[in-house]
Amino acid sequence: VRRIKEMRLDKFLKVTRIIKRRTIAKELADNGNIQINNEEKKSSYSVKAGDVLDIKYFNKNIKIRVKEVPSENLRKEDIENYIEVLSS
Repeated sequence: VRRIKEMRLDKFLKVTRIIKRRTIAKELADNGNIQINNEEKKSSYSVKAGDVLDIKYFNKNIKIRVKEVPSENLRKEDIENYIEVLSS
Protein backbone atom coordinates (compact mmCIF):
# COMPACT_ATOMS: atom_id res chain seq x y z
CA VAL A 1 0.00 0.00 0.00
CA ARG A 2 1.46 3.32 -1.09
CA ARG A 3 0.90 6.11 1.39
CA ILE A 4 -0.18 9.42 -0.10
CA LYS A 5 2.44 11.93 0.88
CA GLU A 6 1.18 15.11 2.46
CA MET A 7 2.89 18.01 4.18
CA ARG A 8 1.72 21.11 6.02
CA LEU A 9 1.46 24.12 3.73
CA ASP A 10 3.92 26.29 5.66
CA LYS A 11 6.51 23.51 5.75
CA PHE A 12 6.00 22.71 2.06
CA LEU A 13 6.64 26.33 1.06
CA LYS A 14 9.87 26.29 3.04
CA VAL A 15 11.27 22.92 1.90
CA THR A 16 10.56 23.73 -1.76
CA ARG A 17 12.28 27.11 -1.24
CA ILE A 18 9.27 29.05 -2.49
CA ILE A 19 9.41 31.04 0.74
CA LYS A 20 12.65 31.09 2.72
CA ARG A 21 11.23 31.05 6.25
CA ARG A 22 8.42 28.92 7.61
CA THR A 23 7.21 31.71 9.91
CA ILE A 24 6.68 33.96 6.87
CA ALA A 25 4.91 31.14 4.99
CA LYS A 26 2.62 30.59 8.00
CA GLU A 27 1.84 34.31 8.25
CA LEU A 28 1.03 34.56 4.53
CA ALA A 29 -1.33 31.57 4.69
CA ASP A 30 -3.03 32.62 7.90
CA ASN A 31 -3.60 36.13 6.52
CA GLY A 32 -5.44 34.77 3.46
CA ASN A 33 -2.65 35.29 0.91
CA ILE A 34 -2.53 31.69 -0.30
CA GLN A 35 -5.20 29.93 -2.32
CA ILE A 36 -5.06 26.25 -3.13
CA ASN A 37 -7.31 25.02 -5.93
CA ASN A 38 -9.07 28.42 -5.78
CA GLU A 39 -9.83 28.27 -2.04
CA GLU A 40 -8.09 30.20 0.73
CA LYS A 41 -6.15 27.83 2.97
CA LYS A 42 -4.43 28.16 6.33
CA SER A 43 -0.87 27.04 7.12
CA SER A 44 -2.11 23.74 8.56
CA TYR A 45 -3.57 22.63 5.19
CA SER A 46 -2.05 19.36 3.92
CA VAL A 47 -0.50 19.89 0.50
CA LYS A 48 -0.93 16.98 -1.94
CA ALA A 49 0.38 16.21 -5.43
CA GLY A 50 -1.80 17.93 -8.01
CA ASP A 51 -2.65 20.94 -5.84
CA VAL A 52 -2.35 24.35 -7.53
CA LEU A 53 -1.07 27.06 -5.20
CA ASP A 54 -1.67 30.74 -5.83
CA ILE A 55 0.56 32.81 -3.56
CA LYS A 56 0.36 36.57 -3.05
CA TYR A 57 3.80 37.51 -1.79
CA PHE A 58 4.47 41.26 -1.42
CA ASN A 59 3.66 42.65 -4.88
CA LYS A 60 4.16 39.30 -6.64
CA ASN A 61 1.72 36.57 -7.54
CA ILE A 62 3.21 33.10 -7.88
CA LYS A 63 1.21 30.17 -9.23
CA ILE A 64 2.61 26.68 -8.72
CA ARG A 65 1.46 23.13 -9.39
CA VAL A 66 2.63 20.47 -6.95
CA LYS A 67 4.09 17.48 -8.83
CA GLU A 68 5.14 15.57 -5.74
CA VAL A 69 5.46 16.23 -2.01
CA PRO A 70 9.10 15.99 -0.90
CA SER A 71 10.08 14.08 2.21
CA GLU A 72 12.74 16.58 3.28
CA ASN A 73 14.44 19.87 2.40
CA LEU A 74 15.34 20.02 -1.27
CA ARG A 75 18.54 20.99 -2.97
CA LYS A 76 18.03 23.84 -5.39
CA GLU A 77 18.62 21.60 -8.42
CA ASP A 78 15.93 19.10 -7.29
CA ILE A 79 13.08 21.59 -6.88
CA GLU A 80 11.77 21.27 -10.45
CA ASN A 81 11.05 17.56 -9.79
CA TYR A 82 8.52 18.59 -7.15
CA ILE A 83 6.91 21.82 -8.38
CA GLU A 84 6.02 23.41 -11.69
CA VAL A 85 5.89 27.20 -11.79
CA LEU A 86 2.83 28.15 -13.84
CA SER A 87 3.33 31.92 -13.53
CA SER A 88 5.35 34.35 -11.45
